[in-house]
Amino acid sequence: MLRHILNASRYLVVAAVLGSLVAAMALFAYGVVETFVVVVDTVAKSEVSSKGAKALALAFIEIVDLFLLGTVFLMIALGLYELFVDENLTLPSWLSFHSFDDLKNKLVGVVVVVLAVLFLGAVVGWDGSRDLLGFGIAVALVIAALTYFLSTAKSDKGKADK
Repeated sequence: MLRHILNASRYLVVAAVLGSLVAAMALFAYGVVETFVVVVDTVAKSEVSSKGAKALALAFIEIVDLFLLGTVFLMIALGLYELFVDENLTLPSWLSFHSFDDLKNKLVGVVVVVLAVLFLGAVVGWDGSRDLLGFGIAVALVIAALTYFLSTAKSDKGKADK
């Protein structure tokens, strides 16, 4: 009886899968709408200047950040579903998950990219008023820690496979 309950409890993850999927769809939809708004505003202003170009670049960097976050949530949904519910999803080989470590590693990689885009957005939008060096060092330290995590996880996996 308890074994049956515990076996079925893996389907509780479906709530996280659905929540992550809804979050991904919302971020993608918001990113598409925001893209159209930025393009329409740019065309309506008809202003061509270096300041306008910088503002446009910053807006698009922030939109890319939305899409990357949406991708993170989609990967979480797909990974959790494949790991806990149905391992026979038809996914590209680079997106398939065979262990929880695979999911963590792919997510850490995407988080590194999101952090880099976040920092790029801060650099492009920098007006000289805030301490960009401190922010950059903090982002670099987090990226270094995540990279170290990935490298040790891969080396640990290599040792376990031997």
